[in-house]
Amino acid sequence: MKSTKICFSGTILALALASIGTAAHAQDTLKIGVLATLEGALTVPGQDGMRGMELAMRQHNFTAGGKKIEVIRASSTGQPDTAVNAARKLVEQDNVSILIGPLSGSEGIAIKDYAKTQPNVIFVNGSSAAQETTLKDPASNFYRFSTDGAQWSAGLGTYVYNEKGYKNVAVVAEDYSFPYAQVQGFMIEYCKAGGKVTDKQWVPLGTKDYSSVIAKLPSNIDAIYVALGGADAVNFLSQYEQSGGDKPFIGGSITVDQTVLSYKGKRRDSLVGTPAAGPTADNWDNPDWNKFVQAYRDAKFDNAYATPGLFAHAYYVNTKAVLDGLDAVNGEVSKLGQQLATMSVETPTGPVKLDANRNGVANIFLTEVAKDDSGALYNRVVKVTPNVTQTLGLSKEEFAKMGFGTRDNPECK
Repeated sequence: MKSTKICFSGTILALALASIGTAAHAQDTLKIGVLATLEGALTVPGQDGMRGMELAMRQHNFTAGGKKIEVIRASSTGQPDTAVNAARKLVEQDNVSILIGPLSGSEGIAIKDYAKTQPNVIFVNGSSAAQETTLKDPASNFYRFSTDGAQWSAGLGTYVYNEKGYKNVAVVAEDYSFPYAQVQGFMIEYCKAGGKVTDKQWVPLGTKDYSSVIAKLPSNIDAIYVALGGADAVNFLSQYEQSGGDKPFIGGSITVDQTVLSYKGKRRDSLVGTPAAGPTADNWDNPDWNKFVQAYRDAKFDNAYATPGLFAHAYYVNTKAVLDGLDAVNGEVSKLGQQLATMSVETPTGPVKLDANRNGVANIFLTEVAKDDSGALYNRVVKVTPNVTQTLGLSKEEFAKMGFGTRDNPECK
């Protein structure tokens, strides 16, 4: 009987120690969910976004604030409902403390709204760049260290009017919140300079046949502003080439990203000289950028590009912000929100600080597509515009009077 008691007591002690060990492991490990579009038309950008996140995690050895990081990945299709469903699983089933993502514009608005129902979880953007995510009724626990689509257009409208001489242009863009912001950011400057946008054609995300769009393009235009990404951009460029189209392009940020410039076809050569603007420039001669590019190459990711695209950059920046923030608060997630809201993050493209709506204020790059000695296309920096805000140099009152970018706003025919 006595030996039985000893055995039973030993069992209890073993179970207690195991329980303590499990609790200690839970305290020493943070679950971070990462959401990107790994299905549909934006699959390729989503893959590069994940590379950027992975690079930041590797550089921190998957630890921050003295805690190990467990990354749980999730996929969406670029549609808001799939993004919210994936976020719900990460938060409510996988019990992540922090969620990084999503990738696409309307997804970001939906995740912002979902964040309001989960006040104890920290939400940090991936590359989603719709204005409304942070500029309209923002969530107090959603942070964006990358910038929005309108900000990405800084400098472009003035440049194409004054330097390229494009007085009349048409627009071909995907029909959702991010391209609305891109077009608005371009048009604010372009229309003020005297340019006219005589035609806009909005197409669904995932469009495969552009024949009717191409047929409707006016003949009396100087250029086409194209805001299409991933497979959509490749399909349009290929079909425009096949139709015999010869108008020069003005590039939306995602249209001249490496995820598109790496595609093969005759029309790609005619992209040389295409002006665009965005959060990165492939050949920016800056030590921090060069270090980032080399680290991306050294990581030897499958199917990676010669230089990281804007999606890799955005996910890298937002992930780095999370990890730097955790380091600053010794891994205490309850203190992370205040830290993120007030800190400055050193990024490959310069320092980023959040505004009152927790949206990034950052450098934006005016670029032109160029070809290197090997025949590869890249974005050559023309000008850097520092500290671009969401209101694009307008006062809050002026911007509010103009309203958000939509299918019809702004206009200058």
